[in-house]
Amino acid sequence: MSSVRPPLAMTMGDPAGIGPELALKARARAAPGDPPFFVLAAPESIAAAARKLDVGTLIIETDLEGAASAFAKGLPVVPLENRASVEPGRPDPESAAATIESIKRAVAAVQNGVARALVTNPIAKSVLYASGFPFPGHTEFLGELAAKWGGPSFPVMMIWSEALAVVPVTIHIPLSEAPKALTFDLLLKTARIVDREMRARFGLAKPRLAFAGLNPHAGEGGAMGREEIDVIAPAIAALREEGIAAVGPLPADTMFHARAREGYDVALAMYHDQGLIPAKTLAFDEGVNVTLGLPFVRTSPDHGTAFDIAGKGIANPSSLIAAVRLADRLTR
Repeated sequence: MSSVRPPLAMTMGDPAGIGPELALKARARAAPGDPPFFVLAAPESIAAAARKLDVGTLIIETDLEGAASAFAKGLPVVPLENRASVEPGRPDPESAAATIESIKRAVAAVQNGVARALVTNPIAKSVLYASGFPFPGHTEFLGELAAKWGGPSFPVMMIWSEALAVVPVTIHIPLSEAPKALTFDLLLKTARIVDREMRARFGLAKPRLAFAGLNPHAGEGGAMGREEIDVIAPAIAALREEGIAAVGPLPADTMFHARAREGYDVALAMYHDQGLIPAKTLAFDEGVNVTLGLPFVRTSPDHGTAFDIAGKGIANPSSLIAAVRLADRLTR
């Protein structure tokens, strides 16, 4: 059996966003020891981005089998069947089919062993919604694809950096619905996956999980809400009985400064912005979106499509490069 490890599969993202530019820059800035990767993309979108850049990266159209060897010469691009827009900054629902195809085929490449991990470029959910996309976001779509392949269908989003790892327990729902969605069972299920993945993927012998409260001051003993008393604290107690190192609920406004972060490995936020605001403030250019609970590794930049700067050649590839390196680390 060959000892050569398969490359990483990278998706195109929204072709009108900065994804194609980031892929080109990530290849141009690849350092010795960085893993090879290929992009499943509409060739015209990558070519359009290359024309606006001066990165000196050769674009090599290839099939899946030739992608790893092609990386030594340039950016391997495995062509999609669907065409995509080549107008940076002008999102087009007609490109949605190519964006979705890129994700599906990248997942299939990992499932079939042709690639060892999935790295996704940013998508524009509003563009996909206009084409009938039924999922709230990337994370939920990947969970559905995993379920179709016989894998677990409960993905958990984590934003990771060397400064902070945070998991929002409720994700892509309106803030008004978060308290109703925040249940005892959801907290247990999420925390168990985080604990398991931090052990298996990140090599932590006993991950320390810190739970934020939902309300200001973690409810102030019930004066500002009872979710901490009725839901969060009982879930933490149950997790501790299982041997999981869980603490909280903690006031969210005091758990993200440097000294507080030394006391835990992963923060569990009760809603999306409660966790992602500190994560992106601390490490916007280095943060990585990691999906836990899937039968494969998936990483992604922690930012969006940035249509406002697409095609201007100024997009920062640091988060995508961090995503590539973390995917490599988690599959070694």
